[in-house]
Amino acid sequence: MRPRAGVSEWGVCITLLVAPAAHAQAYPSAPLPSPAQAPAVVVTAPDHVPPDPPQEVMGDMTYKDMVSMMQMDDTHRFGKVMLDQFEWRDAQEGAAGAWDAQARYGGDYNKLWVKTEGERVAGVTLDASVDVLFDRVIGRWWDAQGGIRQDFGKGPARTWLALGLQGLAPYWLDAEATFYVGEEGRTAARLKADYDLLITQRLILQPYAEANLYSKSDPQRQVGSGLSDLELSLRLRYEIRRELAPYLGVGWFKKFGNTAELARAAGEGSDEVQLVAGLHIWF
Repeated sequence: MRPRAGVSEWGVCITLLVAPAAHAQAYPSAPLPSPAQAPAVVVTAPDHVPPDPPQEVMGDMTYKDMVSMMQMDDTHRFGKVMLDQFEWRDAQEGAAGAWDAQARYGGDYNKLWVKTEGERVAGVTLDASVDVLFDRVIGRWWDAQGGIRQDFGKGPARTWLALGLQGLAPYWLDAEATFYVGEEGRTAARLKADYDLLITQRLILQPYAEANLYSKSDPQRQVGSGLSDLELSLRLRYEIRRELAPYLGVGWFKKFGNTAELARAAGEGSDEVQLVAGLHIWF
């Protein structure tokens, strides 16, 4: 049998039971705040410390010194040669070679341009031209050009004064429009446009259009007045490198009015669809 507890033991038990309640009454604790009431902890970035001022004041610099320091020269001259079309064509008269090339040299605002295009059949140059033009930037997207054009090939050579515009039309359309004044009161106009449609980063489809107009007929060069000829073509090229791209395509070549009559009289075609194959090169 367990012995009964004495008075001292009962006193200890009562003290342990009563003491916590008495302490709670004497020191009431504040209720814990809810998460919504808890103060936000604000973390501030250290104050910005400005750098020390320059120890040496930079004086005026010549343009040559500035170019040397920054490795930038707005007046630097550069050149580029572009063979947009260097191709074989399946013409009615037989296999033909054709070209459309440009070269430029100069600065950002003023350049010298040389443009040439033409066609050869059976080793004979049928129609070709060279334009030598001064080019001046007149806007964000457009250049004005002026100079001379020389026609050669079949028939007598012709010389023209040239004035035109070249630039980037809306929707990234490369466009040219050139007006010519020649001998014996002749005038002419040439319009060109093309667009690069990227199928992939290397495979590019290029629609191309060109039209030539003349104010007077020139039978010796088989050119009639009015709308003389029109080319509409598609070329699909693959860029092995940006500077080198073989292509295949098809073109519709149409002669109109007196030009068509002169071509038929010479035994040449006036309305043809031709397969083309060639190289697009620039350097």
